[in-house]
Amino acid sequence: MKDYCIYIMVCLFLGWNVIYSQSQNNALKFNLKGRVEVRSTGQPISGVSISNDMGVFVVTNALGEFEIKTRIGDQLIIEHQDIETLWYNVEKNDDVLILVEGFESSVSDRSNSPPDISIRHQQLLDSAEHYKAKDIEKSIDFVAQSIALLGKRGRRKEFARSLSKLGEVYQYHKQLDLAIDNYEDALENNKTIATSLLLGRAYNLMSRFNETIGLLDPLSKVKTMPPYQSAVLYELLGDAKKGEGKTKEAIELYNRGLLIAEKNQNTSKMIDLNSKLADSYSMDNQAMEAEAYYGNSLELAVQSAPKRALQEKEKVADFYKTKSRFNEEINMRKSSLQELKRLNAPNVGLKKLELGDTITSQRINYKIANAYISQDKYNEAIPFLEKSIVEADSDDDLVVQKDATRKLSEVYKVKGDFTKALETYQTYVALVDSLYVRKEQEISRASRFNREIANAQNRLTGLEQERELSQSKYDLALTEQELVKESNKRQQLVIYSLIFGLLLTLLAAFFFYRSNQQQKLANNLLALKSLRSQMNPHFIFNALNSVNNFISKSDERSANRYLSDFSKLMRSVLENSEEDFIPLEKELQQLELYIKLEHSRFEDKFDYQITLDETVQVSKFQIPPMLLQPYIENAIWHGLRYREEKGELSVDVKENSEDSIIISITDNGIGRKKSAEIKTQNQKKQKSKGMGIIQKRVAILNDMYTDKVDIKISDLQENGTGTKVLFILKREK
Repeated sequence: MKDYCIYIMVCLFLGWNVIYSQSQNNALKFNLKGRVEVRSTGQPISGVSISNDMGVFVVTNALGEFEIKTRIGDQLIIEHQDIETLWYNVEKNDDVLILVEGFESSVSDRSNSPPDISIRHQQLLDSAEHYKAKDIEKSIDFVAQSIALLGKRGRRKEFARSLSKLGEVYQYHKQLDLAIDNYEDALENNKTIATSLLLGRAYNLMSRFNETIGLLDPLSKVKTMPPYQSAVLYELLGDAKKGEGKTKEAIELYNRGLLIAEKNQNTSKMIDLNSKLADSYSMDNQAMEAEAYYGNSLELAVQSAPKRALQEKEKVADFYKTKSRFNEEINMRKSSLQELKRLNAPNVGLKKLELGDTITSQRINYKIANAYISQDKYNEAIPFLEKSIVEADSDDDLVVQKDATRKLSEVYKVKGDFTKALETYQTYVALVDSLYVRKEQEISRASRFNREIANAQNRLTGLEQERELSQSKYDLALTEQELVKESNKRQQLVIYSLIFGLLLTLLAAFFFYRSNQQQKLANNLLALKSLRSQMNPHFIFNALNSVNNFISKSDERSANRYLSDFSKLMRSVLENSEEDFIPLEKELQQLELYIKLEHSRFEDKFDYQITLDETVQVSKFQIPPMLLQPYIENAIWHGLRYREEKGELSVDVKENSEDSIIISITDNGIGRKKSAEIKTQNQKKQKSKGMGIIQKRVAILNDMYTDKVDIKISDLQENGTGTKVLFILKREK
């Protein structure tokens, strides 16, 4: 009991603080008037959203004017789809003029249309809003006029606003299917947060909760959304989650919305979200939390919105009813009756539609009577039932009159007053008959109303089709222009992408090729070095055989002379052993020295001559070292050496073309075929090592230096005797 008293005292203290702070805030609030226009032309801008730190949200009218409740120190957020977001700090209570830069350039598509179309369009939508509750046909007609006004200009944003307004009209009259269709069409033409929120609310009313979440959940990531819209967003998402039975998620979303509303002092949203949090906790059987939030919503509503407070009182009374707290329910509903009486006073002028059909004097009296009946207090219930019947009769509310009459009959029956019970029941039967007739009439009127709505929608559909047909050429031209631009952009993008991709591919190929070439070059250099290392020992081995031959004949002088010439040749060979190419002049000198050495051994077997054509510029040509020697060696050892008569060896250097020469080595020896026949069995097993090395060297060098050397071997005579070797050597360019 002590803890409960402390809890009440804390609540009273917090409530007093809220009341005090609210009264202080109300004292500081004032209505700020202003106007938004283009700086350069003075043209008013309609449809501009103005919001402040309190969460108040207004839109400029056709003249660019607005009026917003605000305070000193608040910051106004000015937003429009065709201008950059602006901020204005409220420093004093004085009319403001907000000038916008660059509005003309952002609406260049309107340059060919009369300057007052936007103003006239907004005026027609304002008229549709004005007649929304009074005359649906007139309201729809104004929307139709706003669509017709757009003509051939293809103004999709204005057209979207017309469709959105039409959706609002249908939603107000509970034609939710039509409302959703128009909201969706509006979003197709121009996506805005405001229309998305309207569509989300309509989805919730149709219990299409998954679609609400799919539509609105991405908007929770928008950072620049005005505070009022953010609060509404979380409220609608919470409604969807609550509709799916996910109360915990709904409570979390409501709390996020409430935090934004409280931060921006948006009282109306604070009331709504506290009330919905209470509903959610009540659904989750958390009575204490539900009662606390109902108390918050009721307290806020009493301070700022008496009409809204009446709705909250009835919700709290319904909550007490579910918890069988009938005395508290009765007291709350009696308080509602007093408040309703005050609001229905002539000087207040409350309209029935502002509170809805459920909050009427006859219904509240009927609910009070039910609460007494639940406690078996029939005598206390009878006056409220009778009053409910009388008020329902005067207000022509047959439903409540019927229910109250039936309930009164049941009470009389329980009390044992069967005469009154019968009379009352007979009245009830008559009311049922009257209500049946009334329902038929209502169904008939509803059918007629639906037909009228359908006709109006058909007129709008026809108008839109006519509009589309009349501007088909214009739209087609614009579309083609946009397609061409888009196609050009895409082509450029594709071209640039292809070029970039090609460059990347070429770069990758270049690096791969260079790496491959470097590796190949390294391999070739390694192979050449290996081949040269094999070539030199082979040559040295053959030369030493010749020296050994002189020594075996005891020809010391010849051996000495041979070794002297051989040392010169070896020095030259070793000097050039690391080079891929040497000057042709050096190679010919080495070749002449080698032939001289071989001739000294086989003087009786052959004579030789080296002929250099005067037209050949030897200094401009280079040749791989030791390239010609193996062929000279073959000519002497396998061709001329086996002749019975003395043979001839010729080396001729001639010009082949401007960039190449021919080096020919000819001998009139026994020929390749006969030489192969007279080889010994041991010689047949051994391949010519020098020739094999030369072939590999030439192949590698040609690969590295692009076919620099070409070698052709043929028989000198038709009978197979003699051999001719042609070297075609190209010059470096």
